[in-house]
Amino acid sequence: MSQPSSRQGLIDYCLRKLGYPVLEVNVDDDQIDDLVDDAIQYFNERHYDGAARVYLKHKLLPDEKTTVRTGITSSTANSPIGITTVTYQEATNFIQLPDTIIGVNNVFKSDANTISSGLFNIKYQIFLNDLYYYGALDLLNYAMVKTHLEDISRLITPDVQLRFNKKQHRLYLDIDWSMVNENSYIIVDCIRIVDPSDFSAVYNDWWLKRYLTAIIKRQWGQNLIKFNGVQLPGGITMNGERILNDAIREIEELERELKTEYELPPMDMIG
Repeated sequence: MSQPSSRQGLIDYCLRKLGYPVLEVNVDDDQIDDLVDDAIQYFNERHYDGAARVYLKHKLLPDEKTTVRTGITSSTANSPIGITTVTYQEATNFIQLPDTIIGVNNVFKSDANTISSGLFNIKYQIFLNDLYYYGALDLLNYAMVKTHLEDISRLITPDVQLRFNKKQHRLYLDIDWSMVNENSYIIVDCIRIVDPSDFSAVYNDWWLKRYLTAIIKRQWGQNLIKFNGVQLPGGITMNGERILNDAIREIEELERELKTEYELPPMDMIG
């Protein structure tokens, strides 16, 4: 099918683009499986449609704010045996995120600040007392008051400081855990990969199909290059170097296209 909806359908599509079954594509099935995984991983990490912004709710548990002792062994000249163990303390103040999460943007705090929430908050009082008929409230003054109150709220209850590394799948929250209720929830604003096993439309992505075809072609050329110049029956000469060079050129063009058309630009850092 020209519109693959499965992993095997995508592989068959790419092989047909390379000439199969008219030509024999000298690439092993295990090599193709590895290349499919590489192409999908590259697609998830770089392509705009390879990841999606999601909001995950998490309930804070007691064991997420405990402290553990970490022993580090090192050599020292003052020790009789030349080895000593130094003990440090490390707070396990992290949340284990799913493997599909590749980035974290923010963590939304949940507090009972009377400035911005609750029955006696300023916004509720303004609407209750002043907005009794259309046009009674000065929108510019209201916006300025709201901005000032948000600044005060940000100073009193600062935003959650976080650290995240996608290789660890741990979201560290640098907050005062003694002020956190064990039954409270947090909302994690994060980036999750679009898993093709759940969303089969990934297999039919136009860029992904061309990229996987190109890297299979590169592997084909790498497999044949050691037989370069070998003459087959009928006078046919194998030229793996030509296949390899063509594939490298196609891959470079596709990666350049990804950066210019499908990849999100890096955010500007101001200040």
